[in-house]
Amino acid sequence: MVTITFIQHNGDSMTIDAEEGRSLMENAISKGVDGIDADCGGGCACGTCHVFVDPAFYDKLGPQDELEDAMLSMRPDRESNSRLSCQIQVTSDLDGMVVTVPEYQM
Repeated sequence: MVTITFIQHNGDSMTIDAEEGRSLMENAISKGVDGIDADCGGGCACGTCHVFVDPAFYDKLGPQDELEDAMLSMRPDRESNSRLSCQIQVTSDLDGMVVTVPEYQM
């Protein structure tokens, strides 16, 4: 398993054992992580699984495609390290990754 820590806007954190080959969003939903709503079910069509990725891990993710970029462009809280967790495939390279859930999703 791959360990991922989700930090809420208020500072609370939750570390999960994430399953490789599933998206970060799927893992978060299955573990009950607050703030990862995934209203579209992982179809990259809503932006409710937005996270801020720790810069130490950002370059280990695949590049954003045009659809993800378009969804993130609708977010008022988008940052340079913003990603949609439905578009992040969990691999062993992400072990120890920390992501922050935006205040807007709480």
